[in-house]
This record gives sequence, structure tokens and C-alpha cells, in this order.
Amino acid sequence: MKSKTIGLFIAILVPVAFFLFFDHFDYFQAQGRKNIPKIPRFGALEADNDQPNRIRIDEVNWHTIPPFEFKAHNGEKINNLTVKDKIFVADFFFTKCLGICPKMTSQLQRVQKEFERDPDLIILSHTVDPERDTIEALAAYANMYEADSSKWFFLTGTKPDLYQIARKGYFVTATEGDGSSEDFIHTEKFVLIDKTGVIRGYYDGTDSIAVNKLMTDIKILQLDSNPNKKNEMVLDRKRSAAEAESRNEKNKK
Repeated sequence: MKSKTIGLFIAILVPVAFFLFFDHFDYFQAQGRKNIPKIPRFGALEADNDQPNRIRIDEVNWHTIPPFEFKAHNGEKINNLTVKDKIFVADFFFTKCLGICPKMTSQLQRVQKEFERDPDLIILSHTVDPERDTIEALAAYANMYEADSSKWFFLTGTKPDLYQIARKGYFVTATEGDGSSEDFIHTEKFVLIDKTGVIRGYYDGTDSIAVNKLMTDIKILQLDSNPNKKNEMVLDRKRSAAEAESRNEKNKK
């Protein structure tokens, strides 16, 4: 009886200890490993689907992000060429939002900091309120969150174009709409896109644990696209999450 109790204790304790260790530190040497986790793809298409924005991988046609062109907070035109052969994260926000947006943007600061020396990663933050979010307003917002203008772009354009790519490009909402004055999209989702333009994940941008997973998945995609890349995948999640919360509270003041 005693041995069964000990066995049960070990069976429970080991997985829990393993989870807590990796959840807080996410430390493992992935370079050279044969068991690198696989990140799923989203947007499988029917065989007879002839939409132009697609790519064939492993005998399956996958949806890719359609062509776009928006204007960034720094005055640059940002389009498909900007993210060509890049991994990128997309989100949708507006500068006047006092709810989820400040927390989301603080979490994206964590992502920017983790990959600040990595030219492979781009962040695209799309406004859902282009009428009020002028270039000047976006520039002030980007400055508030210390955005690197070579890596993190706050985008605006026509409302129909922004809402079309949100719905039909990134699939961040199931609601229908045409980008009219009565139409509105508000989502906490971060979307991860790989170098082929395929969606690889959705994450709750208000949740530090979900953003931890996003950062880990980015590094896995980097290793998957370049097995020779030296990437030790070390994230001090607890520290960076605490810093994001501190910045979020500071920006509210």
C-alpha cells in the first residue's frame, strides 16, 4: 500500500514540477534536438479552393495573408514586401481604448524586447479606429510604448481595408461587416504568421502566460526555418511578465 502511495505521489509530482519549471523559465537547449515541438498551421483550404493567397505544404493548400498596404506611425508604407521572409505578429487595437489595449501593447513590449536584436521578427499593430488614429496619434502612442520603428509598426488605412484583412486575412473575428461607420472590431487576439505567410497561432494578448507561449513558438519557428540557427530558447517569463505589468500601470497614470 505504501509503495502504491509513493508511486502515485511521484506520478503526480514529476509532471507538475516539470510544468512549473518550464512555465516560469522555459529553458531548454533546442539547437540540434530531433524532437523540436511542431507548431500547427491554421487555414487549411478545400482542394477546389482557388483563392490566390495560398501555398501548398505537405500536400495541403493553406491560406496565406493576402496582399496589403497600410501607412505606419513613422510615415512608411508597410506592405507584403515588409514582411517577406519574416516571422510576424499582428494585432488590432485603438489608441483611445482604456480596456484591453494598454495591456496588449504592454505585452507586445515584452515581445519586442525579447527579439530586439533579431531582424527576423516584425510586429504589426493595426488600428480599428482610423478616423481618430491619425499618423500623429499613432506616433505618440508608439513613443509611449518605446516602439522600435524598424521592427514594430502601428498601422492605419481605410476602415474597409483594415476590417477586411482583420476578418478575411487574419480571421480574428467571426462577425460580419463592411467597415462602415457602424462596424466595429475589438479583439484581444495576437496572431503569429510564419515566413511563408501562413497563420501558426492565436494568443490572448492580455494574458502573460499566453504571450510566453507566443514567444516560445516564435523561437521554435525560427529553428524550424533555420535548423543551424543558434537559439537556446531561454526566457525569464516571470521577470518579463512583471515588467510588462509595471509598464502597463505606469502608462495608465
